[in-house]
Amino acid sequence: MLTLAFAVLIGVALGMLGGGGSILTVPVFTYVAGLDPKVAIASSLPVVAIISAFGAVGHWRAGNVELRTAFTLGAFTMIGGFAGARGAVFLSGQVQMLVFAAVMIGASVSMLGGASQGPVVGPAAPRLPTMRIAPLGLGVGLLTGVVGVGGGFLIVPALVRFANLPMRVAVGTSLLVIAMNASAGTLGYLGQVSIPVKLLVPFTLVALLGTAIGTSAAQRVPQATLRRGFALLLLLVSGFILYQNRAVLEGAPKASAPVRPDPVIVNPSDEV
Repeated sequence: MLTLAFAVLIGVALGMLGGGGSILTVPVFTYVAGLDPKVAIASSLPVVAIISAFGAVGHWRAGNVELRTAFTLGAFTMIGGFAGARGAVFLSGQVQMLVFAAVMIGASVSMLGGASQGPVVGPAAPRLPTMRIAPLGLGVGLLTGVVGVGGGFLIVPALVRFANLPMRVAVGTSLLVIAMNASAGTLGYLGQVSIPVKLLVPFTLVALLGTAIGTSAAQRVPQATLRRGFALLLLLVSGFILYQNRAVLEGAPKASAPVRPDPVIVNPSDEV
């Protein structure tokens, strides 16, 4: 039940902020649901993909998705996402969580600093230069595959700056890119870990309900206050993750699961 309560929180945050809420999925799966970090990261990706696609549909209906830009950037993020997921097998779960904590800190700093709001009404998005969009897409995709985040805190400012998109269009376009990206990451993890479908189905459905609630409430709550509060929450969670994985930072050998002794079989003839 506690896991589903956090699913509501994640959905509400995503609906109110237009992105970012799904970054809490990995720590919830790891520290609340008790999943292994690798399983938690792999399991977060289909959740992120479905929630982002749900949000993108709403933005598309409102005319806030620039399809050409989304598919151009999304193609590169999908390549990076698949590659990151396949390469994650070479990293320990603890190292992945440390990278995840660093990404959370970056996201919180981005939120506290406040992204440029862009033009209220902008021209049609120009064709993004490949020299700019390829590194951005591949980098965001690699992050998604390795640590299970969508990367909206990187994508939205880039779309505002380089594609001259209004903020609301950048958010809608970013959600479609994230859906594509997370889907590719999910495919990359197939065969590497066993995803707990029985947990993911109710979690995703509840998060979608939270997203609908958050979207309807977004107009009544100051966005600046929401962003600052959520950014501080990310800082607290990232600090907790760093503390939980401090052994890696201190150079200690990776903690392993306790070894269970072999069962002792007593032969009835040995009894006294």
